[in-house]
Amino acid sequence: LMDPASHRPTTSRLAKLTGGRVLSVRYRLAPQNPFPAALLDALVAYLSLLSPPPGSPHSAIPASHIVFSGDSAGGNLSLSLLQLILELRRQSPTGTATIRWHNNTTIDIPLPAGLALNSPWTDLTRSMPSLTTNAQYDYLPAASFARGADTLPPCPVWPSTPPRGDIYCDSAALTHPLVSPLAARDWTGAPPVWIECGTELLHDEAAALAKHAASQGVAVTWECFEAMPHCFAMILDALPASQKCFADWADFAKACVERPGDVRSRGTTGVFVEAKTLKERQVDVGGLMEGWGFERVLTVMRKGRDRRVKGEEGEMKALPKL
Repeated sequence: LMDPASHRPTTSRLAKLTGGRVLSVRYRLAPQNPFPAALLDALVAYLSLLSPPPGSPHSAIPASHIVFSGDSAGGNLSLSLLQLILELRRQSPTGTATIRWHNNTTIDIPLPAGLALNSPWTDLTRSMPSLTTNAQYDYLPAASFARGADTLPPCPVWPSTPPRGDIYCDSAALTHPLVSPLAARDWTGAPPVWIECGTELLHDEAAALAKHAASQGVAVTWECFEAMPHCFAMILDALPASQKCFADWADFAKACVERPGDVRSRGTTGVFVEAKTLKERQVDVGGLMEGWGFERVLTVMRKGRDRRVKGEEGEMKALPKL
């Protein structure tokens, strides 16, 4: 479950629609391998495409031909990898990210052509309003469900004393930008980003990130589908809305590689897709999450983190595994 094997219908469909190839990464998972194991695996996978080691079955693939993509937690990992590369560039005196790679050779880490994200999980503190307000549209349990965690029976695999706040990382690190990309302050210089979501629990965190990135000059393509749940296109794949989602997903990825100038010149766009009719209504991405600027979002996330640190949210085992 949630593995290259279970995601093959999605990855093969995207490969067919784009006419390209898909590398689906079997990265290490928590709790056996907590943060930053998954992020390091994603980085190694990217470097292996850019500069394959001797004996690899593929030749080097330029970054301009690579689009990071993922759904839910995979969307989180795609954003975290992008933020890691951006941070390495910010810390470099030359503005170019480099790393020691095979045979101790220094190689550049260029930015990918773009990011295509489906229902990305960007806030591991689970602090945004839609985690409660959109519960009627989603199959994921609302955030309030976690507050009953202390009533769950003890488990020898996961002892209830002392309580643990999270399986992915220490609770105090939940607002680290590489853990919760919604907490990242700077997206300047990022490649174009496509963000799709439904009227789901994760709507607000996706919308807040789209708004913040767009305000810093990132070309954001925002699509929100009315009344659709988390990752609907993959679980309700016969719906016309799902077919449209996949088509738009593939079209964006293909355009980032084949027509990057067009994607950047188009700038930021947003649409709300009505249920049943699929009629599109234009949306001002800068007006998403009205009244929720970055500082307010970060303040609310820090409060959520602090509640988890204090054990007020109960054990992480009660939260949905995205």
